[in-house]
Amino acid sequence: MTIGQLNTLIQRRLQQEAKDVDAGEARAMAWLIFDNIKGWRGVDIVMHSQDEVSELLMQKVDSIIGRVIKGEPLQYVLSEAHFMGMGFKVTPDVLIPRPETEGLVDAIVDENKDAKDLSVMDIGTGSGCIAIALARGLVFPQVQGVDISQKALAVARENGRKLKVSVDWVNADIFKMVPDEESLDIIVSNPPYIAEHEKADMEERVLDYEPSTALFVPDNDPLKFYKTIGRYAIEALKPGGRLYFEINPLYAEELENEMKSIGFIHVQTWKDYCGRTRYLKAQKPQS
Repeated sequence: MTIGQLNTLIQRRLQQEAKDVDAGEARAMAWLIFDNIKGWRGVDIVMHSQDEVSELLMQKVDSIIGRVIKGEPLQYVLSEAHFMGMGFKVTPDVLIPRPETEGLVDAIVDENKDAKDLSVMDIGTGSGCIAIALARGLVFPQVQGVDISQKALAVARENGRKLKVSVDWVNADIFKMVPDEESLDIIVSNPPYIAEHEKADMEERVLDYEPSTALFVPDNDPLKFYKTIGRYAIEALKPGGRLYFEINPLYAEELENEMKSIGFIHVQTWKDYCGRTRYLKAQKPQS
């Protein structure tokens, strides 16, 4: 069997045997598998298309495909996910970074591109993807990544070392954190925001493998994290400082009103690349 034939076989098996995998996703997954095992990109697969497949390569591919067919997310199988053009280690202790979150990082970097030495806190940092992307995208920032999970922070620290950025990783519970008043320029968070009743519409591979504590909130208090972070932020931000959230579109208007009631001004929401209201920003008054 040649590399080209193996590439075709991988895609066919994923489409036929893995749940909810279409042709485009199967092609992207095949490329990720070759990248992980061989360090090859799409052009390399073409260049090596006539090479014979070794027994070791075949064994590795079979093992990966078998786990994906059983429902395990490919990113956990490979222990890697891509975000903002960077490769991040991921384990079942952290959420897999999503493309939607890149839109939040892009907005923060774009709106603060002319500022230097900003003090930034990422609450619920998980794999560290937001904190690390901001540490690389902003000009000489001082970034903190906060998470309640020591296991998640271990993953984030490893990602920070691998990607050669300086982030202060902090183990803390936002529900118990005491703000250092007017010390931060930016607070960002992608907290748990999926209501329990939404589980019925979610993919099994998310429900079965990703950490539920990082995903779900009670139906009777879906904004619990946002309200707590908002109250913390109104004290911790410097005058004029900004708060950024990734949000659940179902509760966008309610959240916007909540942030205004806490004391924020210029509260705005905007849509992601799929046209869903996915982000919110708010500003602390200057005085």
